[in-house]
This record gives sequence, structure tokens and C-alpha cells, in this order.
Amino acid sequence: MDIEQKQSELIDHFVKRASAASDAAALSSVLVEATSHPSLFAFSEILALPNLLQLEATENSAYLDMLRLFAHGTWNDYKSNADRLPQLIPDQILKLKQLTVLTLAETYKVLPYDQLMQELDVTNVRELEDFLINECMYAGIVRGKLDQLRRCFEVQFAAGRDLRPDQLGNMIQTLSNWLSTSENMLVSIQEKIKWADAMSEIDKKHRKDVEEKVEEVKKSIFKKLHTVSRPTSTSEGMRRSALNLVE
Repeated sequence: MDIEQKQSELIDHFVKRASAASDAAALSSVLVEATSHPSLFAFSEILALPNLLQLEATENSAYLDMLRLFAHGTWNDYKSNADRLPQLIPDQILKLKQLTVLTLAETYKVLPYDQLMQELDVTNVRELEDFLINECMYAGIVRGKLDQLRRCFEVQFAAGRDLRPDQLGNMIQTLSNWLSTSENMLVSIQEKIKWADAMSEIDKKHRKDVEEKVEEVKKSIFKKLHTVSRPTSTSEGMRRSALNLVE
């Protein structure tokens, strides 16, 4: 099963569970489980559920902030706000560090080891490379090449994270620009197709004209050859008649 299909099924599962949660405590428990799941990396659908508003201004409001952190934040964001967020369990810490790698991989195509070690609180290269291989590449969220000589991770693919609200406008503009460019390209392609069709018709007409001229030339040559051959035959006949008279 590919990562997109698995994500979709997990999202549906936790959306249904969160929607059916009977109270704030049960809902908070579902959020902890969702952010701990080893194969779930998208949370915007859960975050959009209307019943999450019941966590606002309650003793469980920190769990809503925790979900926002997993949707859009990084490990450094958690450390900066740990005093007002629930304490994370080991599975959540791992997940948040994986999401941190995704955020960096979306922004940069070459990630220096020193930067990654600082962002992930990793103390040595061996630990960092094991994390990238076992927890990121094997999980299918990134693909790339570990360059030990240059001490960097070259990103080839990174799964997308949830869009932050302030990113939506830029995304819409980007898609609008892409659509406009695609439409202009389509018009250009259609014009080239029309030109190619027109040139094809011109070529066909030219070929037909050439073939007709060739036929005319053939007929003309044949006619001339026939005309030249007839006097030769007459002269030969006269010569034979003269010989007969002499005899």
C-alpha cells in the first residue's frame, strides 16, 4: 500500500473517532493517539473538525495547540513552547522530529548534517544517518542520498505537510499562475498543430502538382520520341522501294 492511500485511510479513521468523541477528555485522548501513530503525517482534516472547538478555553485546550503543532510546527517550536503544551510521549517526539525533517526538505534540496543535528537534537553523524534511513526513508516520507564526504543529505522527494493558513493565499496564486501558463501553452500548441496541418496540406498540394508535372513531362517526352521515330520508318520504306525498282 502506498503512503498516500495509507494516509487517507488513517485520516478517515481518526476523523471518525474524533467526531464521535463524547467529551473533551475523550477527544484529547484521540488527538494523542493520532499524533503518536507511526504512519500518520497529516492532521489538517482532524484540525478542521467543528467539535474541536469544545477544547477552547478549557483545561484541555493545550491538546488543540498540540494538534496545531503537529500540523504545522517543528521540534524547535515545541521546545520553545513546551511550558504550555502537553508533555510528549516518545512516539510523539519521534513523529515531530520526522515532521521537522519534512519541513526542511520542503524548503531546501540539500540539508547540511550540522543543521539537521541542531534541529533534531542529535549529537553525532551516525545517529543522524540512522534516523534519516530508519525513521524517514524507510517510512516513505523522504527519499534522498546521504553524502558523508560533503556531510549533507540530498533530498530527492519529500511528502508534503499540512498547509498553514497563511500559506493558502500563496498556494492559490501559484496554482492560478500554473493554470494561466498551462492555458497559454495549450493555445500555443493548438496554433502549432494548425500550422502543421496547414503545412501538411500545402505539402500534399505541392506533391500533387509535382506528380502532375512529371506526368506531363513523361507524356511530352513520349510524344516527341514517337514523332521522331515515324520519319525514320518512312525513310527506310522509301529506300527499300528504290532498291526494288533498281532490281
